[in-house]
Amino acid sequence: MPLLEITQSRQISASVRLDEATAAQVDQYATFIHASADDVVNKALNYVFVKDRDFQDFLKSPQAKQVSSTLRIRKAPATVEAVDSARVLKA
Repeated sequence: MPLLEITQSRQISASVRLDEATAAQVDQYATFIHASADDVVNKALNYVFVKDRDFQDFLKSPQAKQVSSTLRIRKAPATVEAVDSARVLKA
């Protein structure tokens, strides 16, 4: 039985680098649960964020509001409506 449940939501496009073995397992898990690799990465991260009590405490601190963004978010062209997807690149 899969640990992740996938539901549709509005997403942005971003680039991340993964170890080759991790990228392969993301693809394998996506096949296992009949979902996209994007959905697997998104849900796995959300799962970790919710379960990590120290991180939940951090989110309540003033430091959480002062974090600089390091995620490489891709902007959609101005004439095209943003597509609901996140892309995972294998490096």
